[in-house]
Amino acid sequence: MSSPIVRFAPSPTGKLHVGNVRTALINWLFAKGQGGTFVLRIDDTDTERSTQAYEDGLKADLTWLGLVWDDTFNQSKRFGMYDAAADKLRDMGLLYACYETADELDRKRKIALSRGRPPVYDRSALDLSDEDKAKLEAEGRKPHWRFKLSGERVEWTDLVRGPQGIDTSSVSDPVLIREDGSYLYTLPSVVDDIDAKITHVVRGEDHVTNSGAQIEIFKALGGTPPEMAHTPLLVDAEGGAFSKRLGSLSMDTLEARGIFPMAIVSLLAKLGTSDNIEARDDLGVLAKEFDFSKIGRAPAKFDEKDLLALNATLIHTTPFDAVKEQLSAIAPDAANEPFWLAVRENCQTVHDAKDFADIAYGQIEPVIDAEDADFISEANDLLPEGEITAETWKAWTSSLKEKTGRKGRGLFMPLRKALTGQEHGPDMGVLLPLIGRKAVVRRLSKA
Repeated sequence: MSSPIVRFAPSPTGKLHVGNVRTALINWLFAKGQGGTFVLRIDDTDTERSTQAYEDGLKADLTWLGLVWDDTFNQSKRFGMYDAAADKLRDMGLLYACYETADELDRKRKIALSRGRPPVYDRSALDLSDEDKAKLEAEGRKPHWRFKLSGERVEWTDLVRGPQGIDTSSVSDPVLIREDGSYLYTLPSVVDDIDAKITHVVRGEDHVTNSGAQIEIFKALGGTPPEMAHTPLLVDAEGGAFSKRLGSLSMDTLEARGIFPMAIVSLLAKLGTSDNIEARDDLGVLAKEFDFSKIGRAPAKFDEKDLLALNATLIHTTPFDAVKEQLSAIAPDAANEPFWLAVRENCQTVHDAKDFADIAYGQIEPVIDAEDADFISEANDLLPEGEITAETWKAWTSSLKEKTGRKGRGLFMPLRKALTGQEHGPDMGVLLPLIGRKAVVRRLSKA
């Protein structure tokens, strides 16, 4: 295989979420695994909804994830190319003017369905004479422009779905240009793919039907259709539609929650594949492991529990320097290496360290059962003299065990609850020096 050239083409009309990040990631992994090129195409032909802020945001998100592009361009700078392509199609008789209103088209669809026919556009606009068109335009109507499909079967071998075919006589001629003269996605996409020499178009399976028309447009414009790969879409953990939940899974939201980029890409790279879902600490490893043959046909189920589990796996081995800035922001008193090493194995995100920071350096409410009151009093008396060190916990509990006869949970749990207010948490031998003697004595006395 020659080095592939792929593109990710987001519209700067909203934030990146896990659904479109997965598409970007698959393109990136495929390209980089083959020594190819990853192009970022900004689909901003919708000038009213596209904003520079969203464009800057999606670029920042991709950079944060490590999905750095080799080349980028904006469609809004290339309208001249699209106009030239449209003129060429008109000259070939493949782009024709239609004057039906939205209501008229809807009525035609309903009539076709009522008669048991597919709701395919009837091409009545092709029968309009120049006089007819002039009359309609005199009434104030402006045309939209459709591409005339061949009516033949378009076939390709999909890298995910295998042999595919679209009978173009069974679908409507696609609208390429709206009444206001603005372009829909299809024509600019084909023009750009030809110009950028895109070798592979990798996208969701909801574009399969579009591919038949786009292949014909490629050929009409003298281009070579790229290879296609249509991946199953994401669904939620219950297998339901995912779209309404994507806002909470935008990259900026996940970053704010303390989710690591490699947790996100590790999960999205393996969802819906035959590989096990495991955390990776390098995108290069994921690129080497990627293969279209591993992607199944069933919808890929995204479960936030899996994301948190992968994040926890990465957190547990993350050095202090990698989280120092985040710790400083959420818990300034806890921005030190001993604290992080003490608590990281009990965290799913860096933000979880905030609770432990309160235990180590803040004020907590001791919890003690009535039957443990005398035991806690003895514990206070037997606390070793001097500054608390890494050896204090073992020496202290050994003395308590010998004095009281308690062992196991009956020995350790009352102390943990009295000193931390919780039944679970970091190893007490490591946590105790962080709390310090003064706070330990105060909490035991209060309990």
